[in-house]
Amino acid sequence: MISIQGFKNTFLYIDMFLEGMVCTITLSALTVILGFILALVLALMRLSKCKPLRFVASAYVEVFRATPMLVQLFIVYYVLLADISLPAFKLFGFIRFERLVPGVIALSLNSGAYLSEIIRSGIQSIDPGQREAAGCLGLTSFQTMRFVILPQAIKNILPAIANEFVTIIKESSICYTIGVQEIMAAVTSAQMASFTLAEPLLVAAAIYFCLTFPTSKLIAHFERKMSRGDKR
Repeated sequence: MISIQGFKNTFLYIDMFLEGMVCTITLSALTVILGFILALVLALMRLSKCKPLRFVASAYVEVFRATPMLVQLFIVYYVLLADISLPAFKLFGFIRFERLVPGVIALSLNSGAYLSEIIRSGIQSIDPGQREAAGCLGLTSFQTMRFVILPQAIKNILPAIANEFVTIIKESSICYTIGVQEIMAAVTSAQMASFTLAEPLLVAAAIYFCLTFPTSKLIAHFERKMSRGDKR
């Protein structure tokens, strides 16, 4: 039963929610950076003329898109990093580094698989004639990809990348299962301490909304600015 008193009890632990929000932002930001780098590499491998590279990248994407995120997280934490002793210190005084790293790795590996397909489709959407024109100007394949193809591709796929970023913020909630002190971990702590159930969940939902909605609007703003040149 939702009540005013329940919210009052929940807000006694607002510091935990704020710390959880900082942890979620940190987790998501690191995932976006690492996931994008991995996705770019995978996309270029999928577009390579080398069959082994295409096979490895395709297999990676299919495996990570076909298995649950929770399973991937547990494999990284309980299998791949089981015998590795990570430094035990706290970021910002409350984020446990040894728990954060497995979460970032698992989310990045998963996000990279999805983002790679987005980037690949963006690269393939560019007119092949632009590659030929760049070659006529004396640009190498690397220079053509860096200065001609990728800037246009990123602009075309910006909305899809923004959606993936929003998805990462929401999917980061799964990391509480391995002890990462993000928003859902704060919910569990508040529920146990205040003996309330619904109110901490509603507070968490409001925090996630406050993180994802402005992010979507900010990306949409930059998308409009980048598209102005196309309308001239």
